[in-house]
Amino acid sequence: MKKYIALYLAPVSVLEEMANATPEQAKAGMNAWMAWAKKTGSALIEMGAPLGNAKHITRNGIADAKSEVCGYSIVEAASAEEAAKLFEDHPHVRAMMSASVEVLEFMPMEDA
Repeated sequence: MKKYIALYLAPVSVLEEMANATPEQAKAGMNAWMAWAKKTGSALIEMGAPLGNAKHITRNGIADAKSEVCGYSIVEAASAEEAAKLFEDHPHVRAMMSASVEVLEFMPMEDA
């Protein structure tokens, strides 16, 4: 089995709206995520966490970034296609029209 990181993306404007959710809306959202996690079962290695306060680093310095990456999870699957299918009905993509998930494989490091 291979490991994959799923990056949750949404426009900054949507993230700002989510920050203003009522406690009831937040609870409903969390319940949907927990139902997805239960359905995903042992393929879900790490539920992950929300991400924020992004910084953009170049050789010219560090600046605030308006990243659309807003969270991550780690899963295990036989292939990238199988990993991607785990997120087809994820609440992140079902709840917001402009939200998406990118799934990337952890690649092996060559011995130095």
